[in-house]
Amino acid sequence: MKDQAFVKYRKVYLSELKSFENVISKLFINDEPRSLYEPCSYTIQSGGKRIRPFLVLFSAKAMGGKFSDVYNAAIAVELLHNFTLVHDDIMDNSSKRRGRATLHKKYDNNVAILTGDNLNALAYEYLLKDVKNNAKGILSTFTQGIIEVCEGQSLDKEFESRRTVSITEYKTMIYKKTAALAEMCCSVGAQLMNANVKHVKALANYGKNLGMAFQIQDDLLDIIGKENEFGKKIGSDLIEGKKTYLFLRALEKANKDEKKLFYIVIKNKGIQQNEVERFKRLYEKLGVIEDAKKEIVHYTNIALKNLSALPDNEGKNMLVWLANSLINRTT
Repeated sequence: MKDQAFVKYRKVYLSELKSFENVISKLFINDEPRSLYEPCSYTIQSGGKRIRPFLVLFSAKAMGGKFSDVYNAAIAVELLHNFTLVHDDIMDNSSKRRGRATLHKKYDNNVAILTGDNLNALAYEYLLKDVKNNAKGILSTFTQGIIEVCEGQSLDKEFESRRTVSITEYKTMIYKKTAALAEMCCSVGAQLMNANVKHVKALANYGKNLGMAFQIQDDLLDIIGKENEFGKKIGSDLIEGKKTYLFLRALEKANKDEKKLFYIVIKNKGIQQNEVERFKRLYEKLGVIEDAKKEIVHYTNIALKNLSALPDNEGKNMLVWLANSLINRTT
């Protein structure tokens, strides 16, 4: 994509992001009981790139629609995403998300569980506002997205207690936990515009592969990112003992002595902060940072290839811009 076009679509995104944040900030402000809706409001105002709602908006536009046609659906997937984050944070006992106290730390577990449940229900309520046709297909796609996320989270927790996890198993997990939701967003955006099966499948595959690239890039940024940009402590995946793409790839490529180091990490369920730099150097030596970059490019290229099945228009160009911007992100 030429620089001029890249700048153009970045401006569109930033303008629409500002509008979306304005809408999100006003949700639930007058809803009662406040003991429920104040935590809901706190959760959805945590910021971020709002990638998932924009996948809905851009996919609908690629199918000849307007943002206003699917705006409630875009809100729905953001509510759904936040529901998954609230429950993930409880399961992981996380204290911070995007620099703010997680919901169960700010309030308590009971409030957080109920808030997550309510956001899930509200997601359906907002989605239905935009459903005009094919309600069964759209609701089935939306629901399957939730099921995949739950299965992915279950696998993620299972992997924490397993000594060995293959890269194939890891990719299955991140597909379910991350990529399936992006896949669902694109599919729903297309279906709401009554797109044909070919176009729905192309957009769904775009979202799926973009989601895979996004998660592996998250793994990469955890070790090479800048803390003030990335928004969390660098090396936190290693500190927490997470079996990321880089960790598993390093374990595959390590010699006998190096493997012992990685198995100690697994046994101890993580490392100390002062050991992060040592493992970063080991990652560099084993070439897994470059391996991760190649995987990110691989999945991004597959995502972009799927767009060739779509008609040329502004919506398609926005999806191209989004993929190219995410591959170069630092946060």
